[in-house]
Amino acid sequence: MLNRIIVNWVYGGFMAGLLLLALMPLLTASWPTALTATFVLLPVYMLHQYEEHDHDRFRLFFNATIGKGRDVLSPTAVFITNVPGVWGVICMSLYLAAEVNVGWAFIAVYLVLVNAFVHLIHAFVFRGYNPGLGTALALFIPAGAYALRQVENAEGGTPVFQAIGLVMAIAIHAAILLHVRRRLRVGH
Repeated sequence: MLNRIIVNWVYGGFMAGLLLLALMPLLTASWPTALTATFVLLPVYMLHQYEEHDHDRFRLFFNATIGKGRDVLSPTAVFITNVPGVWGVICMSLYLAAEVNVGWAFIAVYLVLVNAFVHLIHAFVFRGYNPGLGTALALFIPAGAYALRQVENAEGGTPVFQAIGLVMAIAIHAAILLHVRRRLRVGH
């Protein structure tokens, strides 16, 4: 059963993303704008993940381009990256922003913006489409920019928290590349 979840997580995520967007006006009605803008990043990310991972597109594309035909990203690695590594991180960021300091929302904001930047760089380097590029451009950039402005303008949205959010988002993306580099080195 766990293997079916690992292989098919993206379809449940897509449906959950649509449901969260539909429920958002009810769930966030009394929230500050910065938290609402951060919350929307989760369902937006889930929609992005559908473009990216439907029919295992991203993993196959990544293994063909970055892995040079080698299986450097497994279905389990993709699952861990996207479910705890994205959904869990955005959830944690929201809880910390709501309960401790709104500046913790920068983690979610920069996770989205750094991912959009990575898709753009990949498109430039490989001179073409990569799975997820469309929603990175159409959803991540406007939603991420709006959330960035809202959190910056909120009390507690300080440059220190911006730096923490940016460093964490880059570290998450770098961890994926380190995993791939290790897999390439050991010949898996």
